[in-house]
Amino acid sequence: MENQNNCANCSMRAKYDAKPKSFAGRFWRWHINFCPGWKQYMLSMDENGKKEIAEKYQFKKYMN
Repeated sequence: MENQNNCANCSMRAKYDAKPKSFAGRFWRWHINFCPGWKQYMLSMDENGKKEIAEKYQFKKYMN
């Protein structure tokens, strides 16, 4: 069975995209540092997708 995550359509991520400095936006950004679903989402992407997302969210772990 394939493990599905909803990171691409996450409502908290949408709040970050709309207002990154809001409490919800800052909470989401903090949360992705250790979220196992986000890690799985990032690992499921190709290198170009990872780089694009990492740059958009200043996620240095995947910027290599």
